[in-house]
Amino acid sequence: MVVYYSGWFEPFWASFAAAAVNHGALPLVQLNPRGATVAAIASGQYDDYLITYARAVRAYGHRVVMSFGHEMNGQWYPWGYRHTSPTVFVAAWRHIVTIFRQVGARNVTWMWTVNTVEPQHETIPDPAAWWPGSSYVNWVGIDGYFHQRSAQFVSVFGPTIVDVRELTKDPILISETGAAPNVGQSAKIASLFAGVHAYGLLGFVWFDAVGNADYRIESAAAIAAVREGVKTYLPQDQ
Repeated sequence: MVVYYSGWFEPFWASFAAAAVNHGALPLVQLNPRGATVAAIASGQYDDYLITYARAVRAYGHRVVMSFGHEMNGQWYPWGYRHTSPTVFVAAWRHIVTIFRQVGARNVTWMWTVNTVEPQHETIPDPAAWWPGSSYVNWVGIDGYFHQRSAQFVSVFGPTIVDVRELTKDPILISETGAAPNVGQSAKIASLFAGVHAYGLLGFVWFDAVGNADYRIESAAAIAAVREGVKTYLPQDQ
């Protein structure tokens, strides 16, 4: 799976999706409402844009995983916690999905993407208030990072998985994750593969870029850890 983050008013990037498929990957689009209010989206003010986008996805014809307003239970985006009410977010999510269905873009897998919760649920709360309902979601994405050397899969993702399972049995993807070399990158990669298997998740998407830290996989040890983890997904004779 390959992800790109699409700003509001950007068209569907069909060439990216096609390139992903040509390399054996599934395109994941994180559609984020930068420059638009969530309330305006919910009220239909951007329907022309959404209809055009949905028609482009339908014309593309292959499977696309789409999300909207990722990490909404965090405080750092204008569509998120303490900036936009969960009720308005849910209304916008349902409105977007409804438009795509009305247009006939049935090749979309809708992934509701949340951030990992804080243990005390004070700064990043349980995402239940933002849940759009099972008829509007196919997958759940969870974004979370390893920030300390002591962090393990269960401590980073376990509490959020528990919260999500209170809402739905939909498949879960670790939709954005990473670890910098100074926190033991190769060990965290191994922890991710083991955690995905232990919890029965779809897999994980590594943020192979410089963000809050340098998450790029470049060392021999990290590359070896990825190769070892991938082997667990291959048939026994390979």
